[in-house]
Amino acid sequence: MAGPYAARRGGSRRGRYQPMSEINVTPFVDVMLVLLIVFMVTAPLLTVGVPVDLPEAKAKALSQPEEPLVISIDSSGIVFIQETEVALQKLVPRLAAITDNKPDTRIYLRGDRKVDYGRIMEVMARVNSAGFTRLALVSELPRKGAGKTRKKKRN
Repeated sequence: MAGPYAARRGGSRRGRYQPMSEINVTPFVDVMLVLLIVFMVTAPLLTVGVPVDLPEAKAKALSQPEEPLVISIDSSGIVFIQETEVALQKLVPRLAAITDNKPDTRIYLRGDRKVDYGRIMEVMARVNSAGFTRLALVSELPRKGAGKTRKKKRN
């Protein structure tokens, strides 16, 4: 490790040191890289802020390079596009405006597990009738140990 002092050149006294005027940027770069990694990990978790209790399903997660448009239905049946509440009658015009009338836009539908199945199907039908064909339902992966019930032995 280099010391922060350098010997004075051309001076009559030997062994005298003066401080260097250089800044060590290595700790700064280290901190910035850690912050970059933290933000890269947490950014995908902040995309949708509507609290929805998703049902569980055993399926592989989809990896898509583009961020999809998310429609959420909360436990009381209120419909959201991303984080903005929208009336069901205005859903299709809003989708058309957001996607610039591109029917190949990927749309994810997130429905709370307490919402009536008919409500989810009603939203899906409206989106599909507007010409959007790339509609997918979102669910959670099952937790480890969930769903495994042991049967009691009968003697």
